[in-house]
Parts: sequence; C-alpha cells; structure tokens
Amino acid sequence: MTEVNEDQAPQAVKAAPDVAALEQEGEIAADYLEGLLDIADLDGDIDMDVEGDRALVSIVDIKGSDLIGENGEVLEALQELTRLAVHRRTGERSRLMLDVGGYRQGRRVELSKLGAKAAEDVKRSGEAKSLQPMTPFERKIVHDAVAAAGLRSESEGEEPERYVVVLPA
Repeated sequence: MTEVNEDQAPQAVKAAPDVAALEQEGEIAADYLEGLLDIADLDGDIDMDVEGDRALVSIVDIKGSDLIGENGEVLEALQELTRLAVHRRTGERSRLMLDVGGYRQGRRVELSKLGAKAAEDVKRSGEAKSLQPMTPFERKIVHDAVAAAGLRSESEGEEPERYVVVLPA
C-alpha cells in the first residue's frame, strides 16, 4: 500500500459559486448605478445576470458613450467604483463585471478575432508575436482565443502597459 504525502494530495476541488451571493452583488451594484444615473441625469435600464463565478451588470438603453470613454477607460473606472460599493456593503471582494451599452460584448468579439488571427500568424511564421497593451479583461479574452487555437500565450510588462505575447507551439 502506498502512503499519500499531504503535499502530494490533489488540489481541493474549486467550490461552486454562491449564486445567491452573486445575485446580491448584482442587486447592490444595480442600486449604486441607479443612484449614479440619477445624479448624472442619464436614462438607462440595468440588467443583472450571473455568469460563471461573477455577477454581470449591464447598463442598457443608454444614449451616448460618456459612461464608456475612450478605449473603455470611463467604464473601467465605473466598474472599480461599483466593485468598491459592493465591497463596502458585503465586506467581500467583488469580481463583478460591468458593461455599458454592449461595449464589452462588442470588444469580446473583436478581441476573440484578434487572438485567433494572432495565433494563425504565429503558427504560420513560427515566431512569437506581441500585441498592444490591454486591460486585464481584454487580455483574458485574447488568452482564451489563443488557447482555443491550440497555442500558448503569456502576459508581459507592467500595468497599464501589460500586453499579451502569443508563443509558437
């Protein structure tokens, strides 16, 4: 009989997300965002959902791009403020994802295509390819697209200049 050393024991299975807690995060975020919309005198509806292990909150039916900003910078800041509001109420760190006017969904499609194209280029050339700096959200989508194409990728650099490098097989 073989002894199992505790250091060799399999990693604990990742716990299933607490959907009720994620829904609560979404509700807190929605209340916070509704208050901000009122203060800014902006009209918009708020949708909430849970995807995987994070709450998703979207401001929909909003006119203009003031809440998105150039390259999503205002959206990123608004997401961080919303996460802080959730943390203040729950005491727990939030991984909530905020979208405004479908911006993130559109970026997801664009970045998936970018990652797949970069993977094709690397397969063809056999040389690593560095991409432009991206936010953590954007890098994650590119990493997923590269992995789906059967290659590896890494993030390099320091924020806010962190970027993805697609590596040959």
